[in-house]
Amino acid sequence: VETLALSLLFAFGLRTFVAEARYIPSESMLPTLEVNDRLIIDKLSYDFGSPQRGDIVVFRPPDSLHQKDAFIKRVIGLPGDVVEVENGQVHLNGQPQAESYIAAPPDYQFGPVTVPQDAYLVLGDNRNASFDSHYWGFVPEDHVIGRAVFRFWPPNRIGGVN
Repeated sequence: VETLALSLLFAFGLRTFVAEARYIPSESMLPTLEVNDRLIIDKLSYDFGSPQRGDIVVFRPPDSLHQKDAFIKRVIGLPGDVVEVENGQVHLNGQPQAESYIAAPPDYQFGPVTVPQDAYLVLGDNRNASFDSHYWGFVPEDHVIGRAVFRFWPPNRIGGVN
């Protein structure tokens, strides 16, 4: 009984503070992440640093959405960045961005907006099928849960996530 209790306590602590598994429920991150991919989320990364441009992060949605399920998107804008989507391309601080990881160029216009301090602008890699910052704004820093680091399912796609 003591061993079981310690094992459960260890597992709870590991999931709460270190890492957890997540699955991908939608097509918003295609082609990088596919529906039903299973990922390991590193919850310690941002205890020692901040999200970086290009990181794939899991976060609690902004409070205004009244949703409890976590989202997963790519960090595009950091605090102080000016982001605009124009003519099918993301512009960051006035410079067009080469984004080899997207499904297709965005078919919408957005911004320019300046990312506030302690917040991030995130977009899904499937730009035209993602409910993300171009709809609901910025992700507060304290809503970030962790960084997607490893895909463990399906077996033919096992490996790092970037």
